[in-house]
Amino acid sequence: MRFDRLDDMPPAQALSDAFKALTDAEVERRVDADPDADILPPGFWDEARPVEVATKEQITLRLDPDVLRHFRATGKGYQSRINAVLKSYVKAQQTR
Repeated sequence: MRFDRLDDMPPAQALSDAFKALTDAEVERRVDADPDADILPPGFWDEARPVEVATKEQITLRLDPDVLRHFRATGKGYQSRINAVLKSYVKAQQTR
């Protein structure tokens, strides 16, 4: 989902009771066990700049029924997966 402005975003969902019930010690234990959790070095964000994301273009596309049925069966986000498959094909063609 894309929003043009932060003000257009819906409010965040309230924290669950289970999350609120976590003790500081439990939070620290989970952080220590998370290989992706780390302290950012000083100045990490100093040179950060917003990046303009390219918007997708809406088109009408005719697909074979079996192709569409396959992607729809994968659930929500199937159009993004179709786009990802097409994008990987384009990249493969560009490296040839």
